[in-house]
Amino acid sequence: MESEIKNQKSRVPGERYSRQILFSSIGKEGQQHLLESRALIIGCGALGSAHAESLARAGVGRLRIVDRDFVEASNLQRQTMFTERDAAERMPKAIAAANHIRDFNSEIETEPEIVDVNHSNIERVIEDCDVVLDGTDNFATRYLINDACVKHELNWIYGAAVGSYGVTMTIRPHQTPCLRCVFEEAPPGASAPTCDTAGVIMPIISVVAAVQVSEALKLLTGHQEQLHRSLMQFDVWRNEWRKINPGPPAAECATCALRRFDTLEATAGDFSAVMCGRNAVQISPVQPTRVDFKSLAERLSGVGEVKFNNYLLRFRTGEYEVTVFQDARSIIRGTDEMKTARSLYAKYIGN
Repeated sequence: MESEIKNQKSRVPGERYSRQILFSSIGKEGQQHLLESRALIIGCGALGSAHAESLARAGVGRLRIVDRDFVEASNLQRQTMFTERDAAERMPKAIAAANHIRDFNSEIETEPEIVDVNHSNIERVIEDCDVVLDGTDNFATRYLINDACVKHELNWIYGAAVGSYGVTMTIRPHQTPCLRCVFEEAPPGASAPTCDTAGVIMPIISVVAAVQVSEALKLLTGHQEQLHRSLMQFDVWRNEWRKINPGPPAAECATCALRRFDTLEATAGDFSAVMCGRNAVQISPVQPTRVDFKSLAERLSGVGEVKFNNYLLRFRTGEYEVTVFQDARSIIRGTDEMKTARSLYAKYIGN
């Protein structure tokens, strides 16, 4: 009973949010809406970690943070939520973000998930959420988010940044164009720059994330009339800022007009993928399981040094480094050959 009373008190806007409440477009009523909302952040890298921090400080009561990766030193230049200690410990990004949020706003309920979002889990991941923010780094996952959100009538906010350029668009199913309306097909492989090939500077991350979070706050407080209703493009190096009118939803859009959700359909095989620019391959089994790290470490003791914590296990074999997550998903670093990665996975982790 006492814990229930304490939880109810934490959901009442207080001094912490006083300056935000003074902003008339939010006010006390809007702040109460934020405290009662759940936002989903898919991808907790540069954009996603900025989303998580901003929404937590704004008092969005529940944050579901989903990411497949762990913190590395190269992240620290632009991923503001993380520390050198997180990188040294290879802390999963979702867990590290949740830990740091608890340090500055213990009222927020965080729901970190260390998973690779795919067709088998996306509909569960978005369940019970009020808005989805895109912090991913590839179109395949964005189309997956688009299909799931259109199918379930859930607002989501697309965003991307590379170099000094960024783009964002807020998608309200059947009221605005969806991602497939604007980008009917993903860019051809290797045709577009990535952060690993073209780099990225912190200012563009800040700009894109700020617009995405602002749009989320408008949606969660009921101010849809203030949405920018455009495809917004920015280049902070060239000092360019454009708003492009995407027009109405496309009449022949496969997703929002014809309601074909191709990315949600199950396919055979695993969910393996080359991780662009990282000389690494991710292997995700079709049937996830829960790995007993202690038992696996004992089995791998003859391979070499094995380290593990509550979230992942890491070992080296020759020129390769293998990181295993609790659901048996693994990242094999040292190769971009799918065949080699699968062979190492089968040899050391199992089929």
